[in-house]
Amino acid sequence: MALLSIVVPCYNEEATVELFYARASAVCGALPELEVEYLFVDDGSADGTLGILRGLAKEKPGVRWLSLSRNFGKEAAMYAGLEHARGDYVAVMDLQDPPELLPGLLEAVRTGGYDCAAVRRVNRKGEPPIRSWFARQFYKLINKVSRTEIVDGARDFRLMTRQMVEAILRVGEYNRFSKGIFSWVGFRVKWVETENAERSGGESKWSFFKLLVYALDGIIAFSTAPLAIASVLGLILCVVSFLAIVFVIVRQLVWGGSAFGWPSLVCIILFLAGIQLFCIGILGQYLAKTYLEVKKRPIYILREQGGSLDEKP
Repeated sequence: MALLSIVVPCYNEEATVELFYARASAVCGALPELEVEYLFVDDGSADGTLGILRGLAKEKPGVRWLSLSRNFGKEAAMYAGLEHARGDYVAVMDLQDPPELLPGLLEAVRTGGYDCAAVRRVNRKGEPPIRSWFARQFYKLINKVSRTEIVDGARDFRLMTRQMVEAILRVGEYNRFSKGIFSWVGFRVKWVETENAERSGGESKWSFFKLLVYALDGIIAFSTAPLAIASVLGLILCVVSFLAIVFVIVRQLVWGGSAFGWPSLVCIILFLAGIQLFCIGILGQYLAKTYLEVKKRPIYILREQGGSLDEKP
């Protein structure tokens, strides 16, 4: 009998864990000839999430949990879950993702010849308009500057074969942007469209600022275009500066006494200084990512684990 592992990162989700398990177990109970394990990854929650996971593991068969030593972030929690998942098929889900889509995803992978079935949102109903606009612009931008295609509205919710999971685990970089990694490893992907749904409980941990930083991390992780932009910008400013110098010299020789204008000179200096700092900032971002990579720190640290820990034969 094939084994399906459902990996679920959790951070301060005491209000939704049991609701999710109830919905998921009802759906998975109807899946034929399939054993299911639920692998919850507690990403350093400060509420009662870990206690609820311990209780579920004692009461329900097939429930496992991992507890990280602190909050390492969604990407690290997802990697930890994939690394400990034992299934022939592995699904990555958020607690707000609808488990009702699992049968269709599984069918696409088992009989459709796909290595992965992934979910994408076709609308952003319920989101603030400004946030939706920035999200759409991000996908347009990253697909223009990167060779790795990232589908607009793509969710982390997907079901993969063991082969694809092993390929993702081989991408052991510290600075992780999973949407890009999922696409970069390749394989055949079936996209399943769904509408955006409101949260069943709890609050989103993603503020606008966190999403902006996450988007910048994704661009830096999968494109060197910002470095090229900084170089081109520097070259253009050099040319403009040279032409301006020629203009000032010619004007002084023709009219004389015209090389004045200290306020405009100060503005130009400040403008060029701002451009320089902007370009240095771009270089700094890449240097910082390189610095974190070369230190070879672990992606996560596991504090404890529990549940059905018997290895699959």
